[in-house]
Amino acid sequence: MNVQTTPAIPGINANPNRNFFLFAGPCVVENETMPLEIATEILKITTELNIPFVFKASYRKANRSKSSSFSGIGDEKALSVLADVKDMLGIPLVTDIHSAAEAAFAAQYVDVLQIPAFLCRQTDLLEAAAATGKWINIKKGQFLSPESMVFAVNKVMEAGNHQVLVTDRGTMFGYQDLVVDMRGIPAMQAFKVPVILDITHSLQQPNQAEGVSGGKPELISTIARAGIAAGADGIFLETHPNPAEAKSDGANMLHLKNLKKLLTDLVSIRQAYLTTL
Repeated sequence: MNVQTTPAIPGINANPNRNFFLFAGPCVVENETMPLEIATEILKITTELNIPFVFKASYRKANRSKSSSFSGIGDEKALSVLADVKDMLGIPLVTDIHSAAEAAFAAQYVDVLQIPAFLCRQTDLLEAAAATGKWINIKKGQFLSPESMVFAVNKVMEAGNHQVLVTDRGTMFGYQDLVVDMRGIPAMQAFKVPVILDITHSLQQPNQAEGVSGGKPELISTIARAGIAAGADGIFLETHPNPAEAKSDGANMLHLKNLKKLLTDLVSIRQAYLTTL
């Protein structure tokens, strides 16, 4: 299978300053104006701190506990909103896809296709994503060991696409909690792919009785600092100007007003980490 490659994305395959890169944004496109507002603020901060930035927002939330939960404003409308953000700010985009049929459709709008953790073993989804020639970010299933993610990576590469990222977002610990094993970062870097640590989803408390995931956002800084100290190539986090009113994953989001302080601290830790290499 011949796969055309997507242009270089700063921070992933073109990163001269060796800083970590950042995937960040709201959980989902909630309306037509919010993504641009959030992306503009993140871009201002990351430009100042010299952090390569990829804007993240799901165009639709397919994995919801309750059918009444917000899932999106319409696929094409949401992707058009994201495309406008890219055009206005000149930044790359990442979004989730949920089925093989969505891969080529979403690839028309974004630079990185993200495979949700629950779907990381779906062969047809991985192969369809690979065929787009885009970067593919595979989230590690909460039910998988870091080492077993090599098989998901191989599915994409065997389909002709070597532009693969892997993201750790925690491992199930009982029914309603997750733990992050920092040993997973070097374990997955052994696959010769960049490894991202998803800070905010790692702090979810899923499967709550009311059908809405809880979270521990007070530990965002703790997990983020540990991930950078362990050598993560990138950081993934969801941020919102008012997490209490976010329509998805508000319980574990970072308040946008706290982003600059966190990233400033992480840059210092990254610089210290690089001196040990």
